[in-house]
Amino acid sequence: MTTQPDFFALAQAIPAWGRELGLAEVRIAGIDLKQEEAGLQAWLDAGMHGEMDYMASHGMKRARPADLVPGTVRVISARLDYLPQEAPESWRAREHGRQAEPGAAVVSVYARGRDYHKVLRSRLQRLADRIAEAAGPFGYRVFTDSAPVLEVALASHAGLGWRGKHTLLLNRQAGSMFFLGEIFTDLPLPVDAPVSDHCGACHACIDACPTQAILGPYKLDARRCISYLTIELKGSIPEELRPLIGNRVYGCDDCQLVCPWNKFAQRAVLPDFAVRNGLDDASLVELFAWSEDEFNQRLEGSPIRRIGHERWLRNIAVALGNAAAAGPQPAMVAALEARIGHASEVVREHVDWALAQHRQVKLRQPAPATSAG
Repeated sequence: MTTQPDFFALAQAIPAWGRELGLAEVRIAGIDLKQEEAGLQAWLDAGMHGEMDYMASHGMKRARPADLVPGTVRVISARLDYLPQEAPESWRAREHGRQAEPGAAVVSVYARGRDYHKVLRSRLQRLADRIAEAAGPFGYRVFTDSAPVLEVALASHAGLGWRGKHTLLLNRQAGSMFFLGEIFTDLPLPVDAPVSDHCGACHACIDACPTQAILGPYKLDARRCISYLTIELKGSIPEELRPLIGNRVYGCDDCQLVCPWNKFAQRAVLPDFAVRNGLDDASLVELFAWSEDEFNQRLEGSPIRRIGHERWLRNIAVALGNAAAAGPQPAMVAALEARIGHASEVVREHVDWALAQHRQVKLRQPAPATSAG
């Protein structure tokens, strides 16, 4: 006769095992997400997912864990801090300062180190192995942003935090600078209690969004979001949104930078999220000069690599064009002109647009004074 594991003791041990693996916090949620279904369907029906077809292709499986993985009765939800250990205390002010430098290339903080998918997935797999050692073989699947999972909703149900008005998860002790991952399991573990919302009347994230992608509390139009435009969108960036992107070349952190809770953001425990390739202090001209081989070599193991060299150049071309607003930029014009004949039609289009911004600035410059004969 097989002895049933002590599920209460197991649920008590799992968070400690997670911390030993570098996970910041691990909690357990039930799988009833019915209250999320209407909002998800309305968002999809409005087309706010843009080109992210995977958001709609699985129907309501995203809100029904047991449909996605038959036998699932609980979700072990985990978060992993990613703010680099070397980030200064004034990191939010520094990031704002970088956005004000026309020649600076701004890469979202989470993407400056190793690809989180691999890092978090390996930790969750090791946690599952540890659970199996204690409980015996069990049914499970590990997810790290790799399947139709409502990870913020599940994390909220597990008590890892609450959904902020920008739609990201917020935690009173850690802000929002962390990744989420899950283990879907057939173990009937006791569940943790959710926590209350602590956004109050604050709407700083809504006000700060450069493209007004946050239409209101908890309502994001991904088609306007800079993270979507620079990462998910495959073709041309809508011309009317290009000036709003500024010098952000991969992702956007604006809603997180202004969030009061991120004064409590925790530094990463794992070294994987240390900055690589100087991406916290790189220039647009420098990054635009990378060949495709150099792009692939330098960004091996980075989440940035998945967008490919073409979109990388597209994004930087937009930022180079926006830099024209600060006045004549001869080095940037030269960098853009070097890509005029690029093989990609998308790159050529954005380079032409960027050069047009610089020509307009040049036309507005006063003519040089001449001396009387």
